[in-house]
Amino acid sequence: MLVVIPTYDEAENVLAVLERIHRSAPGVHVLVVDDRSPDGTGDRVREYARHRTDTFLETGRAKTGLGTAYRTGFGWALARDYDAIVQMDADLSHPPEQIPALVAALVDHDVAVGSRYVEGGRVDDWKRSRRLVSRAGNRYVRIVLRLPVSDATAGFKAWRRQALIGIGAVESTSNGYCFQIENTWRASRLGLRIAELPITFMDRDAGESKMSGKIALEAVTRVLAWRLGELSGCRPARVSPGSRTASDERMRVR
Repeated sequence: MLVVIPTYDEAENVLAVLERIHRSAPGVHVLVVDDRSPDGTGDRVREYARHRTDTFLETGRAKTGLGTAYRTGFGWALARDYDAIVQMDADLSHPPEQIPALVAALVDHDVAVGSRYVEGGRVDDWKRSRRLVSRAGNRYVRIVLRLPVSDATAGFKAWRRQALIGIGAVESTSNGYCFQIENTWRASRLGLRIAELPITFMDRDAGESKMSGKIALEAVTRVLAWRLGELSGCRPARVSPGSRTASDERMRVR
């Protein structure tokens, strides 16, 4: 099993999340894909990984965004035959202690989502305005795309290897947080079995959120474009397991 974590300016959080992952899921491998952070995130991971055989770092030549980082991480995982791949943030908003439960759900499902919006799930430490924006955005996605997933924008997921190949995650096109939506939409449309497990989503204690107006606009416009494409008869196609699994957006292993 591999946990993929994209990072950009997460020097204050990254070592804490790595330690919690290894305590919560002994034996798991972790790949940090650093987007050329200027705050030294990559250096901290490199030093941490120097004395371990279960932690890896891949770093880009320039800042390219969340989607590119995940495509690189997924391609790296698929090229190395991991059967289960977990994706999560580096800011400790996703509880590493839930990784074993997400992976266990893959016994009967293709995708397991750590959900804020199913019974038992919640968000802590967010202001009321941010809660409303999050729920409104999620509702917009679910209504427009008609997704049967309570937390359609979730970024804490576990995937079976064949599910990632089938949805063409490495060949996807979204870059910001819309990347999460695109993969959920593709999985749903292809009839993959999706489980939602409740989590407590915590606001970050350190560092700054990467959300911006540009990222939000990408999500709004792409979601609408996908739905209009469906109404015109265009739907996601299942990718053959024999398709390429390494991204063209190359990054260098360190």
